[in-house]
Amino acid sequence: MTNVTKFPLLFVGHGSPLNAIEDNKYTKGWQEIAGKIPKPSAILSVSAHWYTQGSKVNDAEKPRTVYDMYGFPDELYKVSYNVPGAPELAKITKQLIQGKVEFDNSWGIDHGTWSVLCKMYPEANIPVYQLSIDGNASAEVHFQIGRNLRNLREKGVLLFASGNVVHNLSKVDWKMDGGYSWAVEFDGYIRDKILAREYQDVINYTSAGKSAELAFYYPDHFYPLLYVLGASEATDRISIYNESCTLGSLSMTSYLFE
Repeated sequence: MTNVTKFPLLFVGHGSPLNAIEDNKYTKGWQEIAGKIPKPSAILSVSAHWYTQGSKVNDAEKPRTVYDMYGFPDELYKVSYNVPGAPELAKITKQLIQGKVEFDNSWGIDHGTWSVLCKMYPEANIPVYQLSIDGNASAEVHFQIGRNLRNLREKGVLLFASGNVVHNLSKVDWKMDGGYSWAVEFDGYIRDKILAREYQDVINYTSAGKSAELAFYYPDHFYPLLYVLGASEATDRISIYNESCTLGSLSMTSYLFE
């Protein structure tokens, strides 16, 4: 276990699952983060791709790899990231959260998690477990769950939130390198509010105006960010990685709190 008294927090803009089989500027950013922070004793992932009715946590000793994407090259479905689970930490996590949480091992480690971690920690020897996102809960509740999870930082656990600040698949342009003006505007609005630690304006993201209407139609990829903000403290140093939009309507911007 790491000796760090307050372990870092990470929100990653994961983007396309193809990053798992590519070496590009985004994967290099993730590798840079892994090289900068201490090695975690375990990783709690809050992935956009486990969006449920109610809050769930998996406590499997060997969580299965979930290939929850369609129409991609065969190579992607052969990526193996067979990490150990963290049953004891899952129990602690369930107890920390002020609200109903159920154990659920019907899911596993999805591509929102493994497509990034296979680049950060390719040895796959760090225990990983996932906490779902309750689709019935408000943005404020997700932020408060992050608050509940603060004590995990003292146990060497990396709270790893994976989503995208901007995630509008209906407007993706696979030939576009940058982002639409509204995507860049919303991404910048959230960045400025985070750096100013004005988290209520992030929770109430519609205050961004017109750009918020296009940033996403469902908040599944946005909500993971709120867990990290909730678990953060005023003394944390904030670093930004991969700050950019791509394919028109995806933000790759990532935030490290340490």
